[in-house]
Amino acid sequence: MMPVYNQTTVYEFILLGFPGLHTFWLFVFLILLIIYVVTMFGNLLIIGLVSSTSQLQSPMYIFLTHLSLCDILISTNVGPNTLRVIASRTCYISALSCDIQLYFFGASALIECALLSVMSYDRYLAICNPLHYAAIMNHTLPHSLAMTSWLAGFLLAMITEILIFQLDFCGPNIIDHFFCDLAPLLQLSCSDTKSVEVQVSITVMTTVFTQLLFVIGTYICIFSSILQISSTGSRQKVFSTCSSHLMVVSTYYGTLIALYVAPSRGYSLNLNKMLSLLNTIVTPLCNPIIYSLRNKEIKDAISKIFFLKNPSRDQRKPGTG
Repeated sequence: MMPVYNQTTVYEFILLGFPGLHTFWLFVFLILLIIYVVTMFGNLLIIGLVSSTSQLQSPMYIFLTHLSLCDILISTNVGPNTLRVIASRTCYISALSCDIQLYFFGASALIECALLSVMSYDRYLAICNPLHYAAIMNHTLPHSLAMTSWLAGFLLAMITEILIFQLDFCGPNIIDHFFCDLAPLLQLSCSDTKSVEVQVSITVMTTVFTQLLFVIGTYICIFSSILQISSTGSRQKVFSTCSSHLMVVSTYYGTLIALYVAPSRGYSLNLNKMLSLLNTIVTPLCNPIIYSLRNKEIKDAISKIFFLKNPSRDQRKPGTG
């Protein structure tokens, strides 16, 4: 449904994208296209592997599947439109499409934070409370935690979207960004945006930063438990079970915090765009790469699919070779 504005109705916005690219636009377009294709392939590969491999049915891989789904949502929501903005230099987007893109961007960010939190809880239970892990993280709890993450993200983002629908947009309609982000969109509103800003601040403080503190707390407990292990080899083996998740958390929250702290006006506007690019396009690419390169079970599952054993060796007669 098209938002109803009380003054002159703005039916479309203009996304400026990256006006300083000039002759480099084709090179940037191809790079981002490759990143998008690899991101989709990598995340779909992980979803397919977990769904089809019996050895990958543990809670950790269930959460990883949902994380890949969230990364696909982020990439698909922002990636194709970013390519269109770069190819056309400036891009027209309807007010409704802008609202939809903003909604799914906010929802996917909240969902990813929640999924990273439940994944850290899973690692905490596995390392700090291994005797009760199977009883606590039973068959239903991982699915319930994952579904709660999705539901909470969509509902909280809907609250912001309802408040935005009540704003007046009467011009100008130029957004100096490559997608419909919240801050540049609020700058175009003719009405008081205080309610939206307060609601978003409360959501960020009560969900995003609270979950970040929760993740930090779980890893303090995890590192404390690892340091109590006497054998160096055992310590390394235990740490390897959570190192991939730690790298993903560091990458995601690092770009998110930098984006939140970086000012969005004046000379830092290009920096803000670069951080947004990292957060929405590059980070979803890193997640499947990190898990594929550092996880033995994932690598073994990939090897079974793409590097099949030579059939002639399996069919050798007994006693030969």
